[in-house]
Amino acid sequence: MQDHLFEYAVIRVVPRVEREEFINVGVILYCSKLKFLQVIFTLNEERLFSFYKDFDFDELNQHLSSFKNICFGGKSTGPIGQLDMASRFRWLTATRSTVVQSSKVHPGFCKNPQETLLRLHKQLVL
Repeated sequence: MQDHLFEYAVIRVVPRVEREEFINVGVILYCSKLKFLQVIFTLNEERLFSFYKDFDFDELNQHLSSFKNICFGGKSTGPIGQLDMASRFRWLTATRSTVVQSSKVHPGFCKNPQETLLRLHKQLVL
């Protein structure tokens, strides 16, 4: 099986943007050749509470669910979800100063993007 170029970014929660401290909560991976765009995340409430006691987990879940919806795309996900896959990935990984941010985009090669996404999630989040 052939290796395929992929790009990924780490999804971070920055409870207090002014402090620039963050916790990795997920990974988004895009592989153009295989038409793959997915995100996976895990919230560790105890870790997040250690950074910020008044954290709103319902709001955070809504933001992270938006990432998943935009990855899947379609009319029900709004104007961003209707963009092509590459544009959706670029929009999701754009630099922003909000509570949910992404790292810089990193490239790599893989045979199976789903397995690679799970491996990166395990290495960088769990």
